[in-house]
Amino acid sequence: MSLPTLSILIYHRVLASPDPLFPGEVDARLFERQLMLLKHFFTPLPLPQALQRLQDGSLPPRAACITFDDGYADNAQIALPLLQKHGLHATFFIASAYLDGGQMWNDKLIETVRHAPGPSLDLRPWGLGCLPVAKLAQRQAAIAQLLGQLKYLPFAQRETLARQIARAGHQTELMLSVEQLRQLQRAGMQIGAHTVHHPILAALPDHAAQQEIAAGKAQLEQWLQTPVTLFAYPNGKQGRDYGPCHVEMVKALGFTAALATDWGASRPGPELDLFQLPRFTPWDRGRLMFLWRLQQNLRQPPPGAN
Repeated sequence: MSLPTLSILIYHRVLASPDPLFPGEVDARLFERQLMLLKHFFTPLPLPQALQRLQDGSLPPRAACITFDDGYADNAQIALPLLQKHGLHATFFIASAYLDGGQMWNDKLIETVRHAPGPSLDLRPWGLGCLPVAKLAQRQAAIAQLLGQLKYLPFAQRETLARQIARAGHQTELMLSVEQLRQLQRAGMQIGAHTVHHPILAALPDHAAQQEIAAGKAQLEQWLQTPVTLFAYPNGKQGRDYGPCHVEMVKALGFTAALATDWGASRPGPELDLFQLPRFTPWDRGRLMFLWRLQQNLRQPPPGAN
């Protein structure tokens, strides 16, 4: 008999149709196909139930949970109806600052490049060069370069640069409204916290990191009028994006579990750490590769294991 395992899948967006700039991004058709595969080959569970069963020893073999990070509007517009169609549950981790018309730093850059008139995007005033954007591949390369250059800058510098670069660019409302957030809750979905501004916690002073975690939780609880007990670390790589002090902050603030983005599956036993649960991003479009990748993820050691 198979040993019980819990695979937690992490998504960000579900697009209505494929995006040429991001051909690997999940769209509605692919998401529905993946839901069907999960139902057939795994045992999908709501995350709170799965975590309880991890602890009490009743977790079924090949259990799986679906999670979303950040709080994109298509989570309510596209993903929710498909989840409901297939009788499945997801947990949505929300960066609270961006609801009702906000835009994350990376999306500011992406949309600026997407809508740049071309043939080049002049970012020399910010020390980022003059990037060719005449062709689709050049726009993809420009996005990758900018995200890589800015991602690990100090939080305030990253936010300021992204805002200045995007100031004259195209602004697209991509994030949930508070009403859409409540729609997810009314549909029986779980809402978790993901800080206020989605900073890399390890790059912040401890007091600022604690405030980001606490204020995000408090804002969601005010909107939803219910306790928010689950947390996801922004970016989420153990030792790089968050550390032991942030785990202790999460515990002290009353969360019952926290999720990272290191690959792997959770198993009952003494090595189970409810505050550093691994997650897996499914990206393969083909049925067999998707299932193979999930199987490979089951073989990953838990975060921190030698």
